Amino acid sequence: MAIRGVLMHQLVKDLLNGNRRAAARLITIVENEDDQKRSLLKEIYPHTGNAFIVGITGAPGAGKSSLVDRLLQQIRSDGLTAGIIAVDPTSPFSGGAILGDRIRMQDHALDSAVFIRSMGTRGSLGGLSRSTREAIQVLDAFGKDIIIVETVGVGQSEVDIVKTADSTVVMLTPAGGDSVQTIKAGIMEIADVFVINKADLPGSDRSATEINMMLDMNGEKPWRPPVLSTVSINGEGVNELWLALQEHRQYLEESGKLLEVRKQRVRRELTEQVEYLVKTRIWEDVRDTIELDDLVEKITKRLQDPYSAAGELLEKINFFKEDQGEGV
Repeated sequence: MAIRGVLMHQLVKDLLNGNRRAAARLITIVENEDDQKRSLLKEIYPHTGNAFIVGITGAPGAGKSSLVDRLLQQIRSDGLTAGIIAVDPTSPFSGGAILGDRIRMQDHALDSAVFIRSMGTRGSLGGLSRSTREAIQVLDAFGKDIIIVETVGVGQSEVDIVKTADSTVVMLTPAGGDSVQTIKAGIMEIADVFVINKADLPGSDRSATEINMMLDMNGEKPWRPPVLSTVSINGEGVNELWLALQEHRQYLEESGKLLEVRKQRVRRELTEQVEYLVKTRIWEDVRDTIELDDLVEKITKRLQDPYSAAGELLEKINFFKEDQGEGV
């Protein structure tokens, strides 16, 4: 059920005034694809662009949530506020997030300067859903200084975070074959900081050496990702991680890269939004015009091919103009 525009405006007003319940409710509206979502995002957008966004990604079991919990202590000790979006696997039964990440961050649950929200992937293979990026805007408008996005951890699909974060931390574990997987997955290109977590286990020095060797093979670049070792269970190395993130932010700001990164993000968001609206509109028209089940039946029986059928669908809803000719 769509929320009335007046109530939506009041929620946004409460959000800008620091009301936590308003923030939680607005994120829920974003997640549930409420009819008023676009109006909400339009209203809060002028108040965004101030938070620094940190992405934490890596394979399942690397200790991302525990490290984020320790990192929060560093952020709060500097007097900064933080928003956490912990992307959990989507439950096959309820469709919601499993909430495992929030269990590991209970120490900050009562801190009014920290806002923690778990979100499901909603079937997104890249580790992030579109709603995740919109929830970031809500927390940005909420006034959080640092927003940390912890991805679900699905291995080689974990590259969507680079489209969202200003700084991306890639977490690995020793003796787990992660350094080889890093090469295969193309994650080398998205990392601004590498973290070898659980560094108290055997093989951590070797993992760090392998990553450093791969970085050396890539040649000199303006920013060389540091390779850090941490033990999240006792906080070892977390201060160094926080300092590295601050150094990367300083590099981005002084080099002008931060503006460039955010321009690229805006371009992607604009492109994705146009594609989403076009796709939604086309399918609304197709559903109103064509019996899809009949068409699927014909294609299944090889009475028609899907390529011609797709073109015919678009022609029937007048998607093509006369001067564009035929075809897709």
